[in-house]
Amino acid sequence: MEQGKKYAAVHYAKYLELDEVLATQHPRSIEFGKEAHDEMLFIITHQAYELWFKQILHELEAIVVVFNELPIDESKLGRANHYLNRILEILKLLIKQLEVLETMTPMDFLEFRNYLFPASGFQSFQFRKFEVILGLKNKYRMTYGGYHYNTFFPEDQKQELEALENGFSMLELVEKWLERIPFIDSPEFNFLENYRTAIEKMYQEERREINNSSYLDEKQREMRLKMLGDNNTFFKDVFDEKAYQEKYDQGEVRISYKAMLGCLFVCLYNHEPLLQLPYQIIEKLSFIDEFVTLWRFRHGQMVQRIIGNKIGTGGSSGVQYLMQTANSHSIFKDIHYISTMMIAVQDLPPLPEAIKKQLDFIYRN
Repeated sequence: MEQGKKYAAVHYAKYLELDEVLATQHPRSIEFGKEAHDEMLFIITHQAYELWFKQILHELEAIVVVFNELPIDESKLGRANHYLNRILEILKLLIKQLEVLETMTPMDFLEFRNYLFPASGFQSFQFRKFEVILGLKNKYRMTYGGYHYNTFFPEDQKQELEALENGFSMLELVEKWLERIPFIDSPEFNFLENYRTAIEKMYQEERREINNSSYLDEKQREMRLKMLGDNNTFFKDVFDEKAYQEKYDQGEVRISYKAMLGCLFVCLYNHEPLLQLPYQIIEKLSFIDEFVTLWRFRHGQMVQRIIGNKIGTGGSSGVQYLMQTANSHSIFKDIHYISTMMIAVQDLPPLPEAIKKQLDFIYRN
């Protein structure tokens, strides 16, 4: 804008380009002679989804920029956390939006369903981008009718997806970030050994309580001890780096051993001032994974209610495919798994004062 030039006045409708936006709903049923009333709802709901996908990508791409810096500018993490929170709120809205679509009955949908072939939500380019940027790359995803997921897109979009496949995903960037978490092994504090001691003490106390309980008979006592397990039951991945590496090499876990330890440390000591923001980011990523899974599952339930066991309009197995993706397309499952390794606050190994000072906020006059 030229210096001294005044801002031009703008009308609400012009600024939002409402004439263009509101002119993009074209029910196909009209073209075939009789308008199906609920097709308008179907179109608008899916257009709203695509607009929200665009906003999610806008936020996610800004977050990736922050985590792609080496070293990461810690002053920008608060903003990244804010954007993650916004993505979460949008995902909640997308799940809620299904309730509006569910006001359409199976018979309402059948009025225009035959006009949709072979269109499918699987052809949403923006949602595919969202998945890949988060970390759902081709080797981790279910095939769609035996086809590569980018098969149904034009060449320019295929190339964009391939570029994202070859770049660092959010999962990979977070892995690198967690690997750099300090204090895991320092001269003042050996986190792993102190954690092992705490686990052993915790197991000893729990076994003693079970064995000394007057409320349990022998069979119940045996069952409780079996449920309790030992160091190798739930904590083997922490103490056996070689076993963990084998899982990593085979794709059973997707963050490195060092990143897993960094994540565990942050989650255990999240009350320390300088770890509160990293912990919030870890939690937000976990919640995003949870809400995307919940959206997939709710979508599958809705489809089952409306079309039953029919195949999808794009040729997929319909409900079966949607439910399988809900179960298998988790991206940050390794962060969820950290909960298995958590211990009670009273069992937490105390940090040395030197490290506590480094994790505290320091005021300089």
